[in-house]
Amino acid sequence: MADIVLNVEVREQTGTGGARATRRGGMVPGVLYGGSKDPVAIAVKSNEFRKALYTGKLLGHLVTLKYGSETQPVIAKAIDMHPVTDEPMHFDLYRVDEHQQIKIEVPVHFSNQEESPGLKRGGSLNIAHHTVTVACHADSIPEEIVVDLTGKEIGDSIRVSDLKLPAKVEAAVEGDVVVASIAAAKVDTGGDEAEATEGEAEA
Repeated sequence: MADIVLNVEVREQTGTGGARATRRGGMVPGVLYGGSKDPVAIAVKSNEFRKALYTGKLLGHLVTLKYGSETQPVIAKAIDMHPVTDEPMHFDLYRVDEHQQIKIEVPVHFSNQEESPGLKRGGSLNIAHHTVTVACHADSIPEEIVVDLTGKEIGDSIRVSDLKLPAKVEAAVEGDVVVASIAAAKVDTGGDEAEATEGEAEA
């Protein structure tokens, strides 16, 4: 069962003008897609949507959509935020079955950086992918994928095949894709070059 319930209303007005009118009415406009049904224009009260959003369990998670007495599982696939106010402007929901196999991006986080000899010696963590696409049931989407950097040396790479995924969750990308690497610190020789140039000019 999903942790978050979104109480939605069906929007009569669509398009840019309809979305603006919805926001003026204190609601966030959205669209429900997926399955064998047509898209439906919907809206959620702004305060309820913000509350759900700030739990961190809305985007990319299984959510229960409630319309009157009807409920159905959905996944929030996209949320547009205002560039200045950071308020939610629009969202997309996709119809799913709780036990349906889906592909979805999951955030990658890195732990134990202080236990990496390479980072201790001044190396840097170069992150190539902040998310990884996985295949799993809609009700088993992991919150995150954690990469343990303990023992990682300069020159080491973390590939998709190295990731520790929960049971019944599989990577949906090639195993040799590099997620992150420990790189040597860059040596800044700009100052020396500038001094050499000045010396040559004086000569």
